[in-house]
Amino acid sequence: MTTSILPFRLKDFGDNFIWGVAMAAAQNEGAYNEDGRGPSIWDNFSRRQGKIKGAAKPYVACDFYHRYKDDLILAKALGFKAFRFSISWSRIFPEGTGKPNKEGVAFYHKVIDECLKLDMDPFVTLYHWDLPAALEKEGGWTSHHMNKWFNRYATFCATEYGDKVKKWIVLNEPFGFTMLGYMIGKHAPGKTGVNNFLKAVHHAAMAQAEGGRILRSEISKAYIGTTFSCSQVIPFSDSKEDKAAALKTDILLNRLFIEPLLGKGYPKDDFALLEKLEMQNTAWKYTDKLRFDMDFIGLQNYFPVVVKHNPFIPIVNASEVKATTRKVPHTAMGWEINANGFYNIIKQFWKYGAIKEIIISENGAAFNDVVKDGAIADQQRIDYFQSHLQAVLKAKKEGINVKGYMAWTLMDNFEWAEGYNARFGLIHVDFKTQLRTIKDSGYWFRDLLTQ
Repeated sequence: MTTSILPFRLKDFGDNFIWGVAMAAAQNEGAYNEDGRGPSIWDNFSRRQGKIKGAAKPYVACDFYHRYKDDLILAKALGFKAFRFSISWSRIFPEGTGKPNKEGVAFYHKVIDECLKLDMDPFVTLYHWDLPAALEKEGGWTSHHMNKWFNRYATFCATEYGDKVKKWIVLNEPFGFTMLGYMIGKHAPGKTGVNNFLKAVHHAAMAQAEGGRILRSEISKAYIGTTFSCSQVIPFSDSKEDKAAALKTDILLNRLFIEPLLGKGYPKDDFALLEKLEMQNTAWKYTDKLRFDMDFIGLQNYFPVVVKHNPFIPIVNASEVKATTRKVPHTAMGWEINANGFYNIIKQFWKYGAIKEIIISENGAAFNDVVKDGAIADQQRIDYFQSHLQAVLKAKKEGINVKGYMAWTLMDNFEWAEGYNARFGLIHVDFKTQLRTIKDSGYWFRDLLTQ
């Protein structure tokens, strides 16, 4: 096993720092049609030809549904004190609404109970991209009924599990699922168009605030947050055109959801498209419904984005200059490895001044792991985690209240449109046999967290 001399110690992060590992139902559970679960938009999307690399499907994934006890033991053995997972909405409500599915409800009780038995704090994400397919037939996140559906689901989960679970995340990366799923169609449900995107954005922004209010009202001593994908946006040059492209990109990637949550409304002043939508929909003028005072904000960062002006790209007039083109260090996904960009985006969010605490709710890297003699020497991933944790520590020392860090992810899994090609796990999974093999990066975390 490859070892590293740690540039920091566990105690440098503080006694109350939350060390966790994260995963998601649609990417790990499998058992897509067992025990009464209804189909999700990802089950249906994966059947469409050419949408998922290798024609992969999430039907079995990591089989966490049947192997959760062993997998939670592995998370515990690696030293993690918190386990972030999501609830599959269609496992609870197969039709999205109506009568709850007893077997699905019972499954999450078992996962929660096992976490508590192992002295790991369960962090439950209400929505991690897997909308029930039945609701998508009615318009999904573009439907004006969406918030009614979501509120009922959130209320059920809060009352059902709130006596045992005190740490909650409302939405996972709303920009990710609205842009990729409803604007460009790369992710489920595969819709396209500006109107679909803007409707989905508004309903997601409403859901993150109303979900917070529901959790607050139903659960005593709840610790509530929501998560945002984020990237430092860097103009390719000092030209005014590239700077304008970077400004619009930053609005979409980093400001679109946090600013209404903080009571600032949508960042329409620098983006005419949002001004146009406000004129069409008077509900956008009422910022109170979009605001909620979260206990923490989850930041999910993997890489910075370098953009340049591109008049042929609608709306933002910007295109990304890939890391491979710029010949800078990058992961197997082509994402730039840049811990300084990670530090800068943490600092950017903290500057709002209204965020109480930050948790890094996802951070990690995919590399082309090789199994050799039953081991995986993934030194590149170790270097990635080490440099990014140094960035967290730098931010903390400067007074930024970063309260926790969650590695993405426990196991190699179904990585959305990438199928099973992109491996982010601390644990390698042989998807033919479901054999788990701890990578050197997993042992690295164990050595850090159990020192």
